[in-house]
Amino acid sequence: MRLLGLDPGLRITGWGVIEVTGNRIGHVADGVVRSDDRLSLAARLAQLHGGIVAVLKAYEPVEAAVEETFVNRNPASTLKLGQARGAVMLAPALAGLVVAEYQPSVVKKAVVGTGGAAKDQVGMMIRTLLPGATLETNDAADALAIAICHAHYRAGALSLALARAGGGR
Repeated sequence: MRLLGLDPGLRITGWGVIEVTGNRIGHVADGVVRSDDRLSLAARLAQLHGGIVAVLKAYEPVEAAVEETFVNRNPASTLKLGQARGAVMLAPALAGLVVAEYQPSVVKKAVVGTGGAAKDQVGMMIRTLLPGATLETNDAADALAIAICHAHYRAGALSLALARAGGGR
């Protein structure tokens, strides 16, 4: 089964696709979608959404996962990140995929073993777990980490997502 991990950002959104067969995880692809900061916010959000739609079409994942947003000191930055996150999450949701959400500490713990791991530790573990991952940026590494986290926790996350959507009544 193919899983898509997404690390939303307004400038750069990381994505990573893994293949899960039993308890084996393999790298399929990873990369980033960039928005042009010379464009309006709406146009940038459309670029992010369109980029993720292209990833969905190219790799056909069956489920998606995204990291939950942390609150920034700058309210304007937090709001823009939230808007980018919404545009990115909308693509798999409109394609009919359930989109699971994980806190950053849960993602780090699933991949590195500790919720307080540094970015370079996450990248190192992704290279170890998924040889062949290109990891153009830390965003792509984070997206693969989110996908791996989802592979570990998906049963519980999906039942929670279905319950929130009204399907678990």
